[in-house]
Amino acid sequence: MASAIAERLSGKRPRPRVIIIGAGFAGLGAAKRLGKLEVDVTLLDRKNHHTFQPLLYQVALAVLSPGDIAQPIRSVVRNYTNTEVVMDEVLGIDTTTRRVQLKSGVEMVYDYLILATGSTHSYFGKPEWAKIAPGLKTIEDATEIRRRVLLAFELAERQMLETGSHPPLQFVVIGGGPTGVELAGAISDIARLYMTRDFRHIDTKTAEVLILEGSPNVLAAYPQDLRESAVRQLNDLRVKVRTGAHVTDVQPGYVMVGEERIESCCTLWAAGVQASPLGKLLAQTQGVELDRRGCVIVNDHLNPKNLPEVFVCGDLAHFEQDGKQVPGVAQPAMQMGDYAGRRIGLLVEDSDKAARMKPFRYFDKGDMATIGRKAAIARVSWPFKANLSGFIAWMMWMFVHIYFLIGFRNRLSVFRSWAFTYIKLQDGVRLIVGSQDLPGWETLAATSPAPDVETNVMAAADGVKA
Repeated sequence: MASAIAERLSGKRPRPRVIIIGAGFAGLGAAKRLGKLEVDVTLLDRKNHHTFQPLLYQVALAVLSPGDIAQPIRSVVRNYTNTEVVMDEVLGIDTTTRRVQLKSGVEMVYDYLILATGSTHSYFGKPEWAKIAPGLKTIEDATEIRRRVLLAFELAERQMLETGSHPPLQFVVIGGGPTGVELAGAISDIARLYMTRDFRHIDTKTAEVLILEGSPNVLAAYPQDLRESAVRQLNDLRVKVRTGAHVTDVQPGYVMVGEERIESCCTLWAAGVQASPLGKLLAQTQGVELDRRGCVIVNDHLNPKNLPEVFVCGDLAHFEQDGKQVPGVAQPAMQMGDYAGRRIGLLVEDSDKAARMKPFRYFDKGDMATIGRKAAIARVSWPFKANLSGFIAWMMWMFVHIYFLIGFRNRLSVFRSWAFTYIKLQDGVRLIVGSQDLPGWETLAATSPAPDVETNVMAAADGVKA
């Protein structure tokens, strides 16, 4: 490794070196394309696995296990002999000398650079809310949300056994985009369907789920008929939706909407995203242009201004098509990564062909969002055009997501888990790991009805210390 790095630093390389930063959908899309070309590829990521983010919420709500939606990066690219994987973190990029500085202290030289580090949560200038209302971007986020949601039911059961009462099980999801809707529907499903026979002292079906959305509509990116269908399906799942609700404060045990206090045993964040910090780093050190979310503004070939050897893909890129910014979701990210890989191949092999290469254009096949069991919406653009909702949209959503999962083992495991969950109405990964503290629970418990003496006596008689 040391000799290889020395060789790169000296500039004595037989083939062009491409460094890809980030192994998400865009990064892997680029790596797969470049893996077939006469270049040397280094794939950098802080983690050793790729996460299929569209199904993170199912890990968060105990339908799937983390291993079902994650795949080691090395396994994904093992068949590309020109590709190496380095688990490290990028601290700096010098586009003048074409060097990438890593946290380990190593510097790597590149001929072409692909940036695909994605996005992170945005708390609109209130980073302290993150500890109270976790968002959903990583496996760690998903397991933390799972811990909090399941712990709320466990603490309610314990308090009911000890005192004869418990605080209302009201879950508040801030944000009515696809992630917020999916989280809310899944919480309702597990409370109404999957856990009803598992608790002896509480009725899980009494749990309430509330979506707070600041704009006039949930799922604003979808057509009006699908938005209306989504609200109806949410109501059928007993999920309450409040639009035009601007959250002004988030505290343990409650959320403030203006002057109104809304009690919450578990608050989840799905209200906003911002580009990864790498965008701001590039703006500060290299002068690239950013939009208000920190995304790097790119041209028709996905290059920042005056940096033709640098490509920005996925959520980190601000690319406009037909007057609108292409959304930061998996489908355009994969297409961007593939395009960047193809363009680098032409730049290496034939500069004349590269000059004639058509600009990137996002091929929109449609969007879909699941709402709950047998409930979903889908805007289909290819191979036919249609707006679908309900069971047929849900079935389409399932098969599309299984198809795009990386690795046969993952597809088989997810299909088996879904079959078990949706047919048997049971889920098998309701594990609580980590702390047994739930932010705000003590505050909520203090406001619940006073302990019932008779219940305490009965509990003590059953061998439980009241």
